[in-house]
Amino acid sequence: MILAAAEWRACADGRYPPLEPHASGLLDVADGHRLYWESCGNPAGQPALFLHGGPGGGCTPGSRRFFDPARYRIVLFDQRGCGRSLPHAALHANTTAHLLDDIERLREYLQVERWLLFGGSWGATLALAYAQAHARRVSALVLRGVFTARGHELRWLYQDGACQLFPEAWERFTAPIPQQERAHMVDAYHRRLVCGDAALQASAARAWCAWEETLSSLTPDSGGAWPDPAADLALARLETHYLRQGAFLQEGQLIANAHRLRGIPGVIVQGRHDSVTPAATAWELQRHWPEARLHMVAGAGHASSDPGMARLLVMATDGFAGA
Repeated sequence: MILAAAEWRACADGRYPPLEPHASGLLDVADGHRLYWESCGNPAGQPALFLHGGPGGGCTPGSRRFFDPARYRIVLFDQRGCGRSLPHAALHANTTAHLLDDIERLREYLQVERWLLFGGSWGATLALAYAQAHARRVSALVLRGVFTARGHELRWLYQDGACQLFPEAWERFTAPIPQQERAHMVDAYHRRLVCGDAALQASAARAWCAWEETLSSLTPDSGGAWPDPAADLALARLETHYLRQGAFLQEGQLIANAHRLRGIPGVIVQGRHDSVTPAATAWELQRHWPEARLHMVAGAGHASSDPGMARLLVMATDGFAGA
């Protein structure tokens, strides 16, 4: 679900070297939204779509490094309202159904028949939703830190769960919110993030992102975070917009509809000590989707940069290359 800035820093262990896009642009979708997209690697290679986290996280150059550029046509895009897509931090006409339509529009625009989907956290949510709706268009799935937007997953992260592991960070997270509003932290932050007061919105966005950054990695960057106010606002606004609506999904639908994944091969890479998306959800998904191989990574949390995570994710894409 969450993808904080710290997750995409440094730590290129096991990843392919940096590469530049060979094509990019802005795709008009609907409702005034224009999506930034890019393609890199081998134009004749196996198509693969990277789905970033958040909602609201955006893609970075590091997102390209999980794929062999000689064998993959790597496609990335910034979802509605975030990254380089326009308008920035926009909430109108921004739901999971809109994003699924956007993926289909991008697939048709790029003339892709079928593609591998790669997603972590919220990217895994979106990959599952798309694959269940458009199974014929998916060749394989590579997922990390599975999140299915069920009520108990949200309560763990924003009400009563992770706060037991990070009490000092939780105290900082709750500090801007009056006591009478703390029973619904997502709603309380959302009100501040859409209030129209730029200073209050920026402060709330930084506090929201700081909580997630604390939880994301077992080995946080010792240099500390480098806040980007615009990126913070997009991430916080879009996350609260989606999460207060259960990600615009029916409760439990991604597990209930896992039978629609039958015949699609997959790899799930899950940090054993993931405090953002605990391992029980990945375990439950795999029990309903026997074609998937589940790797529990000891000594790893939520971030793809934690020990073992990047290595296994690259091994997964290598294994599907040419499939």
